[in-house]
This record gives sequence, C-alpha cells and structure tokens, in this order.
Amino acid sequence: MEEFTFNKVLDKFYGHGIAGLVRENIQNSLDGKLQGNNEPVVVNIQIGSINKEDIPGLDEVKARINCLKGKNSYTKETIRYMQDKMNDDIVNYISFEDSNTKGLAGAIHGQTDDPKDTWSIYAYNKGVHGEEEDEELEKSRGGSHGIGKIASNSASDLYMMYFANCDAYGNQHLGGTVQLIEHEYESNYYRSTGYFTKVKQDQINSSKTKFMPHENTFNNVFKKDTRGLKIIIPFLREQFNREKDIITSVCDSFFVAILDKKLKVIVNNNIIDDKTIVSYIKNSKYYDQDIDNTKKVFTTLYLDTYRKEEPRVIKIESKKDEYEFYLYFKYDVKIPIGRVGVIRTIGMKIEDKMVKGNNKKPFNAILIPKTIKEDEFLKSLEDDSHTKLSCEHIKKSRSPKKCNKIYK
Repeated sequence: MEEFTFNKVLDKFYGHGIAGLVRENIQNSLDGKLQGNNEPVVVNIQIGSINKEDIPGLDEVKARINCLKGKNSYTKETIRYMQDKMNDDIVNYISFEDSNTKGLAGAIHGQTDDPKDTWSIYAYNKGVHGEEEDEELEKSRGGSHGIGKIASNSASDLYMMYFANCDAYGNQHLGGTVQLIEHEYESNYYRSTGYFTKVKQDQINSSKTKFMPHENTFNNVFKKDTRGLKIIIPFLREQFNREKDIITSVCDSFFVAILDKKLKVIVNNNIIDDKTIVSYIKNSKYYDQDIDNTKKVFTTLYLDTYRKEEPRVIKIESKKDEYEFYLYFKYDVKIPIGRVGVIRTIGMKIEDKMVKGNNKKPFNAILIPKTIKEDEFLKSLEDDSHTKLSCEHIKKSRSPKKCNKIYK
C-alpha cells in the first residue's frame, strides 16, 4: 500500500457543493440524449430517505470502513466521521433519473474492452470517457475528462453511489462504487475503489476473473425500468439535502437548455421546463429580484438578456482560424457588475466570465458558440468540473500560445 489519503478529486467536487452535483449529473443525461427523439431530456431529481437494510452491499462497505487506518489527522477524522454515520438506521438519499436517453450499453457482457460497451466504461473505469461514433455529436457533448462520476461519491458521507440502468432491450442492472483508501481486509490488501458487482471466473482459464453486474431486483429506490440511467446516492450529506438549492442550481446552469426545450427537470414535485422556469427565476423565494444586489448570482439578468435581446455574431480571428459566437448583450446603468455567461451548445453555462477592465461596467451578456467548431474550442478549455475556462492545462502539442491568444 502506498496511498493513505482519500482521492483529492472528492474534495474538489465536494467544494462545488450541490451545484456541482446537479451540473455533473444533468450534463451526463444531456450527453446521453436518445438521437432521433425530439422530446427534451427529462431528469427527475428526488430527495428521500431509506432504511439502511435496503441498501445493497452496505454490510461489506461497513466492514471495509472499519478496517481503514488513517496516517494523518485529516484522514483519521474522516474515518471516524464515516464510522459514526454508517450506523444510522434511516438514511437520506438523492437520485437523478433520466428519460429520453440511451442509457448504458453492454451490461450483459460485464467488464470488457469494447468501446461500444459503455456500461463497462462507466462502471469499472476512471479517467475514461466513452466516445460517440458520430464525431460531430461527440464534439458537442459536455463530458470529456471521464472523472465526473466521482462527483456523486463526494455527495455521500460514505463516498458511495449506485447507478441503475435500463438499456434498449429492457435489461435492468445495478452497479455502484465506493471511494475509500487503500487498506488491509482479512489478510489481503485492496486499492481505494470498491465496485458493487459480481465476480465471474473465466470458464477456460480459472485464474482469470471479470466483473459482471447484478440484475436489478433491489428496493424501489434503486429501480429503473424505463430506458436510461438512474444515479442513487445514499448517506447524502446534510448540506446537499436542500430542495431550494437544487432548484436554483438547475436554473443557474441550464436555463438555456430549458428555455430551448432541450431539458426538463423535476425536483420532487417541482416541474422546471420552458413554460415554468421564468416563474422560478422571477420568484423572490429563489432569487433576489433587486438589480442593485446582483453581484454574485446573475441568473435573473441572464434570463432577461437571453429572452429580450437580439443576438449579434462576433468573430474572433487568429492567423489560421476564425471563430464565430452569438453574443446577447444588454446595457443598463442599473447593473452593478458586468459578467458574460459562457454557454455550451447543449445549453449548459460554464462560468460567469469577468472581462478584464470591465468588472464593474453596467452590462450583462451571454456568449454561445455558433457552430460545433466553436463549441469544441470551448470544450477544450473546460476544467474537469465544467466550471472554469482556461488554457493552463493545454499541452504544447495543442499550441497553448495560440489557444491563449484566441481565448483572451
């Protein structure tokens, strides 16, 4: 064993809070849209509670947590906290269930190296992003880093999550992961990631094994009987268990996708679609409606800018490339802080961009790629949590100097 700390990515996504969890899971659902279906992707977000006895595989996870040994004060404190939480009889959870989506393919094959078996990629790999065969479709998808799955683990006090899948043929399976630290268990040593799965011996070579998923016959909370994917996160952290914050996170990140009828979100009994989203954003229960106080959250301004302003096309040129974007621009002397909402073509906001030297100018703007070419460029600038654009991670082979010039 050499790793005695929890995965740092867990802390990173934990720091993004409920907004990061909502953004990551809805983005995954939008990426999985069923091609040829003109209906919006529907994501049903539910918060509830479940008896710990109905959580599959929990006893094994608890046994592993009791084996963990911290080597520094932070890790020791985290382990003590997990050991305290794992004995709660009634457990809070959140679930994200999508429809009008493809779901994962190839679960019946279990662990494979076939790129078409997206179940295997999602269930058993980290840092791997399953790519679409359609090149244009792949460029427009939100995901690319292959580590966003861990966002769901970070929302659990025990760092655990499950995913229920129903594929095109009606096959229903349940998988899951837990992110611990390397540990000794019953005289054997284990890495940090645990999988909720079965292990099958190779019929020809008995020394070889492969992972095979469980058929989904579990509690109704884990049930998924229509095509698509359902994420279930038990032992939900208290600060993630807030309906109001979930609703505002949906509106903040996906107002364009919802207004363009690409997305519909249901949060418990709250339906957020193109007909209702204005009533949420214009409601003082969810957003401060005083324009003088619009200094950190700009969703109310973005809504008006996108709905009322005519877009203009702006061109950004380098020696060899030309990029075009739609710019929605609103000037109003009442606006205290100037920001540009940068939006991907799937309708997801990446960041509230501060324009150098124009931080306190009275404007509000939205920037959206005109074609897939521009969207691919923005995608290359995103960090792994889809919250910031920069050229810092661009490698030399991808010309960071050229990238930085266009970005600025």
